[in-house]
Amino acid sequence: MPTIRRLPESLVNRIAAGEVVERPAAALKELIENAIDSGARTIVVSLVEGGLDRIEVTDDGCGMTPEEMALALERHATSKLPDDAIEQVATLGFRGEALPSIASVARFTLESRPKGAAQGWRKVVDHGEMVEDGPAALPPGTRVRVEHLFGKIPARRKFLRTARSEYAACLDVVRRLAMARPDIGFTLEHGGRRVLALQSGQGLVERVAQVVARELKENGVPIDFERPTQSGTMTLGGIAGLPTYNRGVADHQYLFVNGRPVKDRLLIGAVRGAYADMLARDRHAVLALFLDLPPEEVDVNVHPAKTEVRFHDSAGVRGFIVSGLRHALSTGDRRSAQAPDAAAMGRWTSEPVQPDPAPSLQSLFSGRDWSGSSASVREAPTVWRSPEAEVADVPQSHTASAPFGRAEEAAPLPEDVAAYPLGIARGQVAETYIVAEAEDGLVIVDQHAAHERLVLERLRASGAEEAVARAQALLIPEVVELDEPDCDRLEGATEKLATMGLAIERFGPGAMLVRSLPHALAKADPHQLLADIADDLAKHGEALLLGEKLDLVLATMACHGSVRAGRVLSVAEMNALLREMERTPRSGQCNHGRPTWVKLALEDVEKLFGRH
Repeated sequence: MPTIRRLPESLVNRIAAGEVVERPAAALKELIENAIDSGARTIVVSLVEGGLDRIEVTDDGCGMTPEEMALALERHATSKLPDDAIEQVATLGFRGEALPSIASVARFTLESRPKGAAQGWRKVVDHGEMVEDGPAALPPGTRVRVEHLFGKIPARRKFLRTARSEYAACLDVVRRLAMARPDIGFTLEHGGRRVLALQSGQGLVERVAQVVARELKENGVPIDFERPTQSGTMTLGGIAGLPTYNRGVADHQYLFVNGRPVKDRLLIGAVRGAYADMLARDRHAVLALFLDLPPEEVDVNVHPAKTEVRFHDSAGVRGFIVSGLRHALSTGDRRSAQAPDAAAMGRWTSEPVQPDPAPSLQSLFSGRDWSGSSASVREAPTVWRSPEAEVADVPQSHTASAPFGRAEEAAPLPEDVAAYPLGIARGQVAETYIVAEAEDGLVIVDQHAAHERLVLERLRASGAEEAVARAQALLIPEVVELDEPDCDRLEGATEKLATMGLAIERFGPGAMLVRSLPHALAKADPHQLLADIADDLAKHGEALLLGEKLDLVLATMACHGSVRAGRVLSVAEMNALLREMERTPRSGQCNHGRPTWVKLALEDVEKLFGRH
């Protein structure tokens, strides 16, 4: 039998370092968090070779005395907890905890000078061994230098990535922490080149836009939402990009809980649920969300690097985020990512969506088959024949294609044109795009994409969403065998799934009994459907997939029931479509996340002709 022995202190420190310091970015995160908690107003970060050779963090915070520096280099010493209530963590982790772990796997230099002190102090630890301890000259604040990370541990060093990859991870850390604290100035230098320079005292939206993308400010909506809880108030702030302003990967979704950057699957699932039916499946929203709630309602110590959290009421938090995001997007959901004039956007009407189409739109909806079949909505292609060809009876195959543009005789703009942000229809291009004149520019509308969104919202208003989710009982209930953890997840979501028409119940440790399926998915394979939903629950903590499938059915119905590209519209129909868009939620993007209209300002038109 192996002998149990106590590990040496040096090996204990290295094991602890492996939990916290897995790469340069992890060490940099700990050092910046310490600088933030010290009350710094300016933080300067310097990297060499992506942090592999050197990481240096300088702040102008409160500083430390030599005695406090010695304590900060001891294991399990911290100023984060004023007492033994670990659930009341209100800081990021000021001084201590990670410092001895970093010092055990690198050459670590700690220099600090409290405000008002005559001189500073320096301590140098080389892979766990104190090699220098004496006075130092530096301004008030703290400077920490980490050199040759894992230099004496080649087994760990060889698993680090290239300098370019490590630098990208460090840059992401600085960006996330800088977004969380717009009141602090951040400077990042890499190899002597200044990469990031952020001034202190910025607003939250301005800081996020400067760090993520400058166009996010014009293509996003601010978030300010709150809800009372049992022990306080839960608030949601930040900025959310419009659905038409999206990316192919989810690397521009920044999530913060009580000022701490996290990558939590529950929060990611909430974002996905909020943008469902406004984004294509392969596109991802751009946003920065800041969730603040009482410390006792969230556990930040479930992960060594504190990148994941656990909520006391996870379902309530998810619903709060979805509601807050959708409420914010409802204020700008008629916009497209081309950022039309803000003054014109302020004149949108708040008229509710009407289940019945506008009188002038009757010709667009008449004869439509809402069953999803496309046979009744295809438009017969038209071929233009000149009057001379008609008289000469020229065969149709020899005539030209229809003209791509069609315009009506221009008429003066009505006096109340300011009430119409999408303007007055002037013509049609390629039998697909409506050209309208607004008071402040030229508007081009994709008639199929726009009408597709109108039809979807009208279907929802008329109760079609409930009809799609109506349960259809199986003649013989079907038994689906799954792993026991999957069955546990499905059993916990039975009530939510039942509201969508999927009735299931537990049938032993490793099986579920399916009694009914949603009407729109009656022909689906129960085994595959439950397996997919179980995977969805494991990934996001919420059954999003079934709702997406039902939304896809509605979207398909709306697509087949909408005006097709190539349909010739009268001016009355064009104007009716524009007016309907102005009072319909989410009309700025179609069901697939594409913009439905763009605007070219008059100033831009004049620049094209050199009239500016």
